[in-house]
Amino acid sequence: MKQILRLSGAVAHDRAIDAWLDAQPVALGSLARRWFARMRKCGRDVRELIHDGCPVACVEDAPFGYVSVFRAHANVGFFQGADLPDPMGLLVGSGKSMRHVKVKPEADLDSGALAALVDSAYADIKTRLDLERFIVGTRK
Repeated sequence: MKQILRLSGAVAHDRAIDAWLDAQPVALGSLARRWFARMRKCGRDVRELIHDGCPVACVEDAPFGYVSVFRAHANVGFFQGADLPDPMGLLVGSGKSMRHVKVKPEADLDSGALAALVDSAYADIKTRLDLERFIVGTRK
């Protein structure tokens, strides 16, 4: 099992994220806000923080998703994206674990497929955390 990335300082609602979203250009910021709000709604156990300059959604201290804004697009990213089912082929990137979806204003996007990726990323990190607890528990 791959070791889970941990980020310290996640809280139930980080006002710095709202400020970050407010500071983005309107069109791209609204995209980032929409998809980060979707991550926030995944469960009562979602925590958040700014990490590497971007809003990140976690379960406990384990990140599952983030948003970032660039000049012409926003990214909706997933820390274990390489392992997520992606039947619509939205995910891009070639890292060992992370993948993202580029979203652009006025571009055709399968919102249902992206919402499914958000849900899958949330479920995936919960499963990884449960498995880690089980393995640690059996070693005692």
